[in-house]
Amino acid sequence: MPCSYSRLIFMGTPDFALPSLKTLLEAEEKVVSVYTRPDRPKGRGRKLTSSPVKDIALYHNLPVFQPVSLREDFVQNQIAKQKPDLLIVVAYGLILPQSVLDIPSWGAVNVHASLLPKYRGAAPIQWAIISGEKETGITTMRIDAGLDTGDILLQDSEPIFKTDTAQSLHDRLSEKGARLLLQTLTLLRQGALIPQPQDFSQSSYAPPLKKAQGEIHWDLSAEEIDRLIRGLSPWPGAFTFFGDKRLLVHRSVLGSREERGIPGTIYSLQEGCIQVQTGQGILTLMEVQMEGHRSMSSEELLRGFSLKVGDGLGRQ
Repeated sequence: MPCSYSRLIFMGTPDFALPSLKTLLEAEEKVVSVYTRPDRPKGRGRKLTSSPVKDIALYHNLPVFQPVSLREDFVQNQIAKQKPDLLIVVAYGLILPQSVLDIPSWGAVNVHASLLPKYRGAAPIQWAIISGEKETGITTMRIDAGLDTGDILLQDSEPIFKTDTAQSLHDRLSEKGARLLLQTLTLLRQGALIPQPQDFSQSSYAPPLKKAQGEIHWDLSAEEIDRLIRGLSPWPGAFTFFGDKRLLVHRSVLGSREERGIPGTIYSLQEGCIQVQTGQGILTLMEVQMEGHRSMSSEELLRGFSLKVGDGLGRQ
């Protein structure tokens, strides 16, 4: 049956959520308030910095709330007093307990950056690239008490290109998510959507990323390492070591050679390109950053550091 609602509360924090909030406002949806994560210290000065969603909300004169948790009674009372019909959740970063989901008349809709039930969790974009998926997408779903386990409303696929980084794929999916969210709301109002349960037997998990996961293991294939570099760009970044210095690798290209050698050994420095032997194939490092220095091309790096053929990268 059609869903009659007008009062929306938007919950989101990072850049990924911005297109969805902007699209709701452009469509003149009644967003009564915005919930986002508390301001966080950032940069060398550790200055408190507001989230991208907060900045846009304040620009549009929307009430902004920044609770540390949604489990507190006073926070739930605050939400209830606003009499929302629906919660819209896009990369918010806080768990919504059942007591919060029960407040709005139609619960909550989430925009998730994968084709559920694959890649539930905090880092679906990055893990899809790292895992070698050929496509991913956006799912709108009803939120339940589980981790991305609610019924599916709509889905839209997106190809993953061999040159995609987490950033480039993030940007496309955030825009696609905004469009699918608006389509979802329209169809819900028309009573044209029947929520579909997820197939739990096909589920997979995309856990949060940690900096240590960026370390390159050169015994992997060139293709696997390239996917790691792209999947962790821009954060937390893939890295290796040159001596006792950490070397970040921002961009790489798969080589055409299939020579066999010791993984992690510099195979060639021709034309200013750092070509490294992997467990299978050669990987060319194109953009790198030596610890304590700015990001630069491999050609620039070679002018300032004495790398030579036969040197080993990684923990020695």
